[in-house]
Amino acid sequence: MRADQLVSNYSTELIEKFTNKTAVIGVIGLGYVGLPLAVEKAKAGYKVIGFDVQDSKVEMVNAGVNYIGDVIDEDLRDLIQEGRLQATTNFTFLDDVDAVAICVPTPLDTYQQPDTSYVVNSTKEIAKFLHKGMLIVLESTTYPGTTEELVKPILEQTGLQCGIDFFLAYSPERVDPGNKFFSTKNTPKVVGGVTEACLQTAVALYQEVLEGEVHTVSSPSVAEMEKIYENTFRHINIALANEMAILCDRMGINVWEVIDAAKSKPYGFMAFYPGPGLGGHCIPIDPFYLTWKAREFNYHTRLIELAGEINNSMPEFVVQKIGEALNEQRKSINGSAVYLLGVAYKKDIDDYRESPVLKIIELLEERGATVVVSDTHIRSFRHKNKHYECVTVTSEQLATADITVLTTDHSGFDYELISQYATCLFDTRNAMRHHDKPGKYHLL
Repeated sequence: MRADQLVSNYSTELIEKFTNKTAVIGVIGLGYVGLPLAVEKAKAGYKVIGFDVQDSKVEMVNAGVNYIGDVIDEDLRDLIQEGRLQATTNFTFLDDVDAVAICVPTPLDTYQQPDTSYVVNSTKEIAKFLHKGMLIVLESTTYPGTTEELVKPILEQTGLQCGIDFFLAYSPERVDPGNKFFSTKNTPKVVGGVTEACLQTAVALYQEVLEGEVHTVSSPSVAEMEKIYENTFRHINIALANEMAILCDRMGINVWEVIDAAKSKPYGFMAFYPGPGLGGHCIPIDPFYLTWKAREFNYHTRLIELAGEINNSMPEFVVQKIGEALNEQRKSINGSAVYLLGVAYKKDIDDYRESPVLKIIELLEERGATVVVSDTHIRSFRHKNKHYECVTVTSEQLATADITVLTTDHSGFDYELISQYATCLFDTRNAMRHHDKPGKYHLL
């Protein structure tokens, strides 16, 4: 039998399994990307096996206990009870899987270089159980070339050939935690396959699972670069907004009013907003995958690195402004009680990974402040081996703090209470724009 006939047979059989929902789907990594994806695939009618190295996550999933904000609690419980979704730390179950998505972290190491160890280790586990007619899709955000230069060779060390014996594609996750309109289910999906058969096989699965458009590209590298470009676009434009905020502060101009005026133009402008800094696992990190990869081609990504410098400097700028606000009251940061409202990196989520608030806390404590934190979505957190408990916002806490700093604009905060009782308030998110301000109000 010719190779093209083998391709056709394996691909056709797998696509038929996707269509009639007899395929068993695996998801490696049950975090902010993997668990919502596993839930959607199970809701679409497939038997889904979730893999994770953390016993605690596996135990929670199997107990029907949800820990991801973008997953509906009842959906997870129902899927577990119906036996359509299960979690395990035992990777031998990959032997039963027809298609598997890799949704593991891709952090930066201490040298600001991509740490691909999670992807490599996941691929090696798959390789142990790789079989003919299997689809593997990498969803972790990474640098262009990862799928074909890193994942494919590991899989082909088994003797099986990509595009003939198994199928490999890249499809970037586009999770936006806390987004009320777009979720895993309805966000358009970009897919790039190593071969045409790889592409069509992966597309067939996503079309069965998702409501959003499936947009195909010519290669995994295009899909990998597309995801980096998305987040670099936001990274740079937020840096511009932050730089405008610093300049407007010096000039005595309200940057929020400037942005509101600019966005009245119906074309040629997209509003981005300043803040205390960038957080989360995507925007502060992803652009530096490209910066690292660019060195291989003797290119220096100056704009990306400059944007990183600006965004990374915002916690220091916030602490500087806190000091100025306290100085107006003849107080210093040293010895002052600073009340921070919000530790999550963005509104209405419980994720504080890479949150700029952590750096703000660190800088304030280095300068001798006593820091108290509230957050409507986070009860406690750790930073640099120190444990913090988040307190409830009360009139007494607001009134006794030397300064209250609004660092995350959660919908759950009582802004009327904050307005009434905060003796000195520094608002880094323009969250108080629709509320009466206290006497001493400072805006980023």
